[in-house]
Amino acid sequence: MLVLTRKEKESFLVGNDIEIKVVKIDENSIKIGIEAPKNKTILRKEVYDKVKDENNDFKVNINDAIKIFD
Repeated sequence: MLVLTRKEKESFLVGNDIEIKVVKIDENSIKIGIEAPKNKTILRKEVYDKVKDENNDFKVNINDAIKIFD
């Protein structure tokens, strides 16, 4: 894992087309701005993990249902 130190209003690049900027630093949170091409999907990790888990649960339930008819 790469760990960077940035101050408010400083940024870094991911590749040559994504810029991540520290917009504001509060006592308990950091606001981050992301500039990226529209074809890039940007998700918060906890949202991605929840959707992935729900999809995996659905696959298991479908497989169980298929076994009933075998």
